[in-house]
Amino acid sequence: MDFNDTPEEALFREEVRTWLNDNAGDYRQSLGLSPGDTRFAELGRDWQKKKAQAGYAAISLPKEQGGMGGTPMQEVIFAEEEGRYHVPVGPFVSIGCHLAVPTIYTHGTAEQIEQFAYKTLMGELLWCQMFSEPSAGSDLAGLRTKAVRDGDDWVVNGQKVWTSWAHTADWGILIVRTDADVPKHKGLTYFLLDMKSPGIDVRPIKQISGESEFNEVFLTDVRIPDRYRIGDVNGGWKVVMTTLMNERLNVGGESKGLPSIGELLDVVRGAGEDAAPYHLDVARHVATDMGLKNFRARLLTSVSRGETPSAMSNMGKLVSANMLQDISAIAGDILGMDCAFSAENNELAKKFQYGYIWASALRIAGGTDEILRNQISERVLGLPGDIRVDKDIAFAQLPAGK
Repeated sequence: MDFNDTPEEALFREEVRTWLNDNAGDYRQSLGLSPGDTRFAELGRDWQKKKAQAGYAAISLPKEQGGMGGTPMQEVIFAEEEGRYHVPVGPFVSIGCHLAVPTIYTHGTAEQIEQFAYKTLMGELLWCQMFSEPSAGSDLAGLRTKAVRDGDDWVVNGQKVWTSWAHTADWGILIVRTDADVPKHKGLTYFLLDMKSPGIDVRPIKQISGESEFNEVFLTDVRIPDRYRIGDVNGGWKVVMTTLMNERLNVGGESKGLPSIGELLDVVRGAGEDAAPYHLDVARHVATDMGLKNFRARLLTSVSRGETPSAMSNMGKLVSANMLQDISAIAGDILGMDCAFSAENNELAKKFQYGYIWASALRIAGGTDEILRNQISERVLGLPGDIRVDKDIAFAQLPAGK
């Protein structure tokens, strides 16, 4: 029995291990496969479908919503066990299953749920998230991409950036400005966008790792039918908050293909006395990792009760991103030059090298450390908020709106 598992959870874990052992092998990938490879995304479709057919695509969702009707802890257990394999699970799947689908269930119409939820959980639809812009990252409400009503359609013009896997996505979740004559948070509207629509230009961004997972997306006179609007016109900020809280809940969870605290312990054991200077730091991260798992289980329990994840979910993302960078740095110090220059011949060293590079991006993606700390201090701890001089000023009157 695994530590902290109840007898029922231990039985479920064994069931999951058996299923993964029988099914994950054909999908297990080398770390050398570029995440920007469209083949990886196509394998992701197949792996998602296989999970869905076995009931593992959305464990804690009710059966009538395409899930298993299981518990939040079963969701955590499956994520822990799946994390032992480098299977094709990435933003192209998680954005749809963990961001788009919960948002559609919370704010969408019955027709939207019927059109998108089941197909997304089955891997038939891959998604991207079109929020950030060159001038609107941490301050998302400062976005300038705009939509104008034209009959039953909306015509969209603007630019999005850092759009993960847009080059493989079937649909996107999109936030745009529909009214510039009100304060910036009040003039936004949320849409679902068919990525095959005319006027969409997806351009890859070359990363420091040599990959092109991110993209710029240019929107020129793109038409979106009003039936793909989620929530009220100019009521998009409320919908965005549902998406972002779910994003931070999941970003703070298990990481596929990234180094774990268990693998750091393997490095420490292999180094013997040479790793002695790092024992205290490693012990601290082991305790933090245990705390994160229990904290995430508590958040998932609140979601299973129908509650919308609050700003408290930011804490998991903030801690996990920093811990990933710390444990990767410790492993790099212990492994020495092997981690820096010989990683191709050492799978574990390669994994920690990749983890260190990716951690820098993770501390920005899904909310920067600084923004998350602000939100935690204001919305969780109740501390005084930052002074916001633009709070009650129409967006059109701000420098960003000109």
